[in-house]
Amino acid sequence: MSSGHTSLRLRYGLNPQQAAAGATTPDGGPLPFSVLAGAPSVLNLLDALQGWQLVRAAGDALGRPAAASIKHVSPAGAAVAGELDAVTRATFRLEDTTSALASAYARARDCDPRSSYGDMVALSEPVDMATARLLARVVSDGVIAPDYEPGVLAVLARKKRGAFLVLRMDPAHKPPEQEVRDVFGVRITQDADPLVLDERALGEDVPFSPDVRRDAVLGLIAARHAQSNSVVYVAGGATIGVGTGQQSRVDCVRLAGEKADRWRLRRHPLVAATRFPDGGSLQDRVNGVMRLVEGDLTPEETAAFAAFPQPARALDAEEKRDWLPGRTPCTLASDAYLPFRDNVDVAARHGVRHIVEGGGARRSADVEAACAEHGIELVRTGLRLFHH
Repeated sequence: MSSGHTSLRLRYGLNPQQAAAGATTPDGGPLPFSVLAGAPSVLNLLDALQGWQLVRAAGDALGRPAAASIKHVSPAGAAVAGELDAVTRATFRLEDTTSALASAYARARDCDPRSSYGDMVALSEPVDMATARLLARVVSDGVIAPDYEPGVLAVLARKKRGAFLVLRMDPAHKPPEQEVRDVFGVRITQDADPLVLDERALGEDVPFSPDVRRDAVLGLIAARHAQSNSVVYVAGGATIGVGTGQQSRVDCVRLAGEKADRWRLRRHPLVAATRFPDGGSLQDRVNGVMRLVEGDLTPEETAAFAAFPQPARALDAEEKRDWLPGRTPCTLASDAYLPFRDNVDVAARHGVRHIVEGGGARRSADVEAACAEHGIELVRTGLRLFHH
């Protein structure tokens, strides 16, 4: 199901001043995707192809519809289909019933709905009407999926005044065995990574429960398709915190943990009960909830929240401390080894109860001892999953 086209002119490169940009295949054959609406830029295409690899791997490994919200070649969130809690339903204005694929994307975007603003959506299954209606409510740049059910394109074509990008990916496409990149006049080649990530990557005699094994695999797949260093917190088949692109791994652990805590605090009864004035956009409400959770409100924000139909206020430090301990334990997946025990100490403060990492660091014994001290189950894969 390739496009039949051997080349595609793109709107522009990574930046508008890079006016000449295009896409071809290495062998001059047909492109593995079709553009059904909109026109991609280089960044759109990089995000779309990165997201497609993630959801295809997650869907194949876990046997459920998978979705990812991609920003700047890293997932803001990723998930497989599952139950939606009241906060996710309220955030995205979802009815009592929805499709499995729509639930996967709602759960993926709910990981960090502020960061997902203007994302590229990647879906492992054909887009159904329930998912299209969800996409119509959020601010996104485009979607990539293997197909679209009847009537869906008409819904999506109305987004962004017809500029919303819709890509249909050939699910049978297999990339070449060699990857090539030109950087500053230097051509770099390497073997394409042949590794298939599924439960076998965790090794034998894994102490994790089936649900934790699922979360560990999803975390590894998400970390593999994020800019390294990358660390992912997963609970219930969905990411709840993603930390990427930091030069120090413990900063990734801390960043992902802070995002996971914000995810948990959005479920605090005082925050979940917030009633916003009528007429605001979905993203305005998301941003407002995030500010309530973060708590460092400006005087203008404090006055605005006090004028709500049901006056709202930020959580104080004591309320946060009372709510967070033991709330939604999670699994941490790292794209490479944890070099020092400080990674474990920080992870434990953010509710991590299981860790899956490459192992092999000089101080791996210290990492293992820290896990034992904190009651964290540790699995080492022997893998490195860097992406640059």
